[in-house]
Amino acid sequence: MTEATLPAPPTRLTLDLDALVANRRTIVERVGSRVEVAGVVKADAYGLGLAPVARALLADGCRSFFVAHVDEGIELRAVLDAARHPDTRIFVLNGLTPGNECLYPTHRLSPVLGSTAEIAEWSGFRAASGASVGAALHVDTGMNRHGLTLAEARAFAAEAGVVEAAGVTLVMSHLACADEPGHPLNAIQLARFREVRALFPHLSASLANSSGVFLGADHHFDLVRPGIAVYGGAVVSGEATPMRPVVRLEAAIVQIREAVAGETVGYGARQTLRRASRLALLSVGYADGFHRSASSSDGAGGAEGRLHGRAVPMVGRISMDLMVVDVTDVPEAARGDMVELIGAQVTVQDVAARMGTIDYEVLTSLGRRYERIHRGG
Repeated sequence: MTEATLPAPPTRLTLDLDALVANRRTIVERVGSRVEVAGVVKADAYGLGLAPVARALLADGCRSFFVAHVDEGIELRAVLDAARHPDTRIFVLNGLTPGNECLYPTHRLSPVLGSTAEIAEWSGFRAASGASVGAALHVDTGMNRHGLTLAEARAFAAEAGVVEAAGVTLVMSHLACADEPGHPLNAIQLARFREVRALFPHLSASLANSSGVFLGADHHFDLVRPGIAVYGGAVVSGEATPMRPVVRLEAAIVQIREAVAGETVGYGARQTLRRASRLALLSVGYADGFHRSASSSDGAGGAEGRLHGRAVPMVGRISMDLMVVDVTDVPEAARGDMVELIGAQVTVQDVAARMGTIDYEVLTSLGRRYERIHRGG
């Protein structure tokens, strides 16, 4: 059998590009025409495929993109150039990689500078090489992660010519608790960023991530950076998202078996059947990003799928390549039927809650063994 005739995997991951674009437009409508809406496509577009996502965002008018690493930026630049949009901006969030400065002008990437050492290295490289590509400046306003301190930002702003030497065109910060609208740190960070903006009045400014967009116009400034919201994720912790679902994960039933009450299921024998049951085996497991923490036991329920519109709870531990769901209450269940594990009926937030994590981690963990389908766009 040749590679061209290999059968499709028994699992299917569908990305709805029309829903993704609709989510972006929801953000555009919320912030208004004055504010630019950038595309955040780091981590392979949150695990969903950098190229198809970037092309869809580009077609909808997106002209500024953010990635985490230089290699992501290089890949993205190739996609954007192939689409004949050389005018787009790509910012590399994790900053300047020592020894790789030449990659930034070669691929027209802008580092997000977050330390005085990075600023000095980048300014020196620009002066020595004549490179014209610009940069962004990240100032920490309360997260204690990447970025200059406020004191360092004040000193940088006061030194003549350094903004121009580094080619800085954008100043930015990142909100730590935007998904909790009432958290006091939101107001503190906003006040600090207003001070930062005043230090650099001629630069574009960006503060809001996905949840920050929904904190209100005071947080929007010149550019917003929605990530998880565009991919259908939550914007307020613990609340249903207003965004459309983008991802649908389905797995085919590969076997159905009958089991009697009192038998156990899966590794560790952690779950005992309380009734005679029909158990369906799905060819998906933690190697595919469906975390073991979503398993079920006698003491705690796990995640649930949907089959023919009805819930099919997981039974026992999720293993590397397999999981078991109870289809006793779906008598028409048959081998080959597709069980929805994530989608309109089982949201990514539902799955994240069962896994004890967040929707970001669920999406970025989805493995490479799925048949990937991109619809719309």
